[in-house]
Amino acid sequence: DAFQAFHINPTLVQKFLKPLLIGELAPGEPSQDRDKNAQLVEDFRRLRKTAEDMNLFRASPLFFSLYLGHIIAMEVLAWLMVSYLGTGWITTLILACILTTSQAQAGWLQHDFGHLSVFKKSSWNHIVHKFVIGHLKGASANWWNHRHFQHHAKPNIFKKDPDVNMLHVFVLGDTQPVEYGKKKLKYLPYNHQHEYFFLTRILLPLLIPHSHTLPNPNTFFPLWSRLDPSRVSQATLFPADGEVSKHFGPKEERTFKRLMFVFLESHWFVWVTQMNHIPMEIDCEKHRDWLSSQLAATCNIEQSFFNDWFTGHLNFQIEHHLFPTMPRHNFWKVKPLVKSLCAKYGVQYEEKPLGKAFVDIVGSLKKSGDLWLDAYLHK
Repeated sequence: DAFQAFHINPTLVQKFLKPLLIGELAPGEPSQDRDKNAQLVEDFRRLRKTAEDMNLFRASPLFFSLYLGHIIAMEVLAWLMVSYLGTGWITTLILACILTTSQAQAGWLQHDFGHLSVFKKSSWNHIVHKFVIGHLKGASANWWNHRHFQHHAKPNIFKKDPDVNMLHVFVLGDTQPVEYGKKKLKYLPYNHQHEYFFLTRILLPLLIPHSHTLPNPNTFFPLWSRLDPSRVSQATLFPADGEVSKHFGPKEERTFKRLMFVFLESHWFVWVTQMNHIPMEIDCEKHRDWLSSQLAATCNIEQSFFNDWFTGHLNFQIEHHLFPTMPRHNFWKVKPLVKSLCAKYGVQYEEKPLGKAFVDIVGSLKKSGDLWLDAYLHK
C-alpha cells in the first residue's frame, strides 16, 4: 500500500526494482505489518480504486496555474512597490508581509510537485519541483525528497521519521519523555519546552537549507550544497526578491530578511506543519496497516477557504497522507469515503478547528515535558 501510494506509475518503477529482487517470501511467512486487519486492508484498496475511478488523481491545470500566478503576482507587486515607493519603514513592513506570503505559498506549491501530484509524468513533476523549491525557495529538492518521503512512509515513528528526530531539543509523545527521564538525560529543561517552542523561528534556519537566508549555507549543509545543482539562490531565475533586496543597504537587507524569514515565514511554516502531527501519537513502530498507521499520526483541520489557502490544503492531512499523489484540490471529495471507512472499523478520524490545533501543539509539548520531569525526578 505504501508503494502504491508514492508512485504514479508503479509499472515503470518496477523495472528499476528488478535488479534488486532477492526472492519471494513463502506464503506462510509473517508480514512485517503483523497487526493489520486483512479486511480493512482490502476495503481500503477498494476505496483507492473508487477514487481512481472518480478521477480524483487527475490534477486541474487551471488550479495550479492560478496558484502559481498568485505567487508571481505578489512577487511582482513587491518589486513595483519598492521601485516606486522606496524603503520607508511602512513600505518595508508591507513588503515583508507580501514576500512572506509568496514564499509560504511557494512552499506549499513545491510540496505538490514533490509528491508527483500535478503532472501525469514523474519527470515533469521532478523538473518543476526543482524549479519551484530551488529557484523560488532557494532550497534543495534532493534534501526535501530524502527527508519527506521517509516521514510519509512512517509518520511519527522514532528512528524512521526524521521529522520527530528533534536532536534532543524536544521530547515528544508519551514514551520518549519517560525514557529520557529514567536515563537522567537533560540536554535542555524539557519541562519548559512548550515555552521555548516559540523560539523555533531561531532554530528553523538550522533545519532548512535556505540559501538566500543563511549567511553561508555551506557551513551547515556542505554535502547538499555541493552535490545538488538544483539548490540555487531564488534570485537566479526568479529575481523579484533579489531586486527588492538591492534597494536596501547590506545591514538593512539582513534586517529585512530576518524579519521576513526568521520571524514571519518560519512561524507560519512551523505552526502549520506541526499542528497535524505533534499532538498525535508519537512512538516506536507498531506494525500496523497503512490506513491505521497514518490515522494514528495525523489529524485534520476544519475546512474553509482561508484554512485551505493558509495551510496549502494541509488541513486535509489525513487524506494527503493516505493518498500523497492525489492533487490537493480533490481531498474534500475523497474525505467522506475515508471517514466512512474509519467509522466502519472504529479507527479514530480526528478533525479540529485551526485555533485548537495550534493550542494542542503547546499542550502536547507541555504534557511530554511534564512526563519527562516526573520520570527525571522520581524514577
